[in-house]
This record gives sequence, structure tokens and C-alpha cells, in this order.
Amino acid sequence: MKFMEIIIPLADKQGQIIGYGEKIDVHKKGLLHLAFSVLIFNSSGEILLQKRASTKYHSPSLWTNTCCGHPAEGEMPQISAEKRLEEEMGFTVPLEYAFTFHYQADFSNGLSENEIDHVFYGNHEGQIIPNPDEADDYKWESPSKIKENIASNPENFTVWFREIMNRI
Repeated sequence: MKFMEIIIPLADKQGQIIGYGEKIDVHKKGLLHLAFSVLIFNSSGEILLQKRASTKYHSPSLWTNTCCGHPAEGEMPQISAEKRLEEEMGFTVPLEYAFTFHYQADFSNGLSENEIDHVFYGNHEGQIIPNPDEADDYKWESPSKIKENIASNPENFTVWFREIMNRI
């Protein structure tokens, strides 16, 4: 599989940008970098989950938060998150900062995550048009049901989403 070059921000332990690196190289080397995760809620308090595309370079076909990614060079995480939401799920809404956390995870394909993840919340009731390159499926589910499913089948969810759900 050939990857296009995507540049992502490298960070120090305080979350300050210290440079930039090519996305795949950063994940091969396990370098600390910035990321964002978006949780979209409906009026019933359910969270919009996406099932990652089976073609993703890591964590394929796992359920996760509404969308995620890395800030673009020179762009604040919230702005990148709002753009990425439209790219992945076909809609845009204003996002609000919720919290930041750090996690590390190694994957069976030799890649690893070492991210300072900025989490944003938003609300949406309208149409959802997932990008098939990003998501194979989506569903709305209550936080309590998600937590039950994570407890019984953690392998069906991404590592970072399990961490996020531990914090909400």
C-alpha cells in the first residue's frame, strides 16, 4: 500500500510543537505528536461512532469516535478537527474543546501511537455522509452502552477511543 506524504506536528511532553514529521515515519518511530479526536452528540445524548475503514493503516475495522486526525502544519487543532469532520463524515458543526490526554499504543503491524490528543465535542442532528476511504459504517449509541460494549469487547474499539470513554 502506498501512502501519500502527510506532515504532522511533533510535540514535547508539554504539548508544544517542536517540529514536523512525515506521518508514517512518525508512527514507525513512535515519536510524540499532536492529534485530535471529535465526539459528536445528538439531542438524545448519543455519540456518533464510526467504524474505521478496513483499508486504514492501523486499527482497521474498529469502532471509534466520530472522527480523528492530526493538526495541519500551522493550524490549530480545533480548526483541523472541524475540517476533518467534514472530510470523514460529510458535515461540519462548531466544535468545543473538552480535554487533552496522552496515550501510547503499539500495533501488530510495527506502527505505534504516541499522541497528545485534543478532544472536541459538537452536536449534530442532520445528514451523515461518511467518506468510504475513512469509515465503513456509523451508528449512534449512548455513552453507557458504549462503555458496556468496551468492557465486554475492548478489541472491537480503538485504543484512543477506549481512553476517551474512560474520561467521560
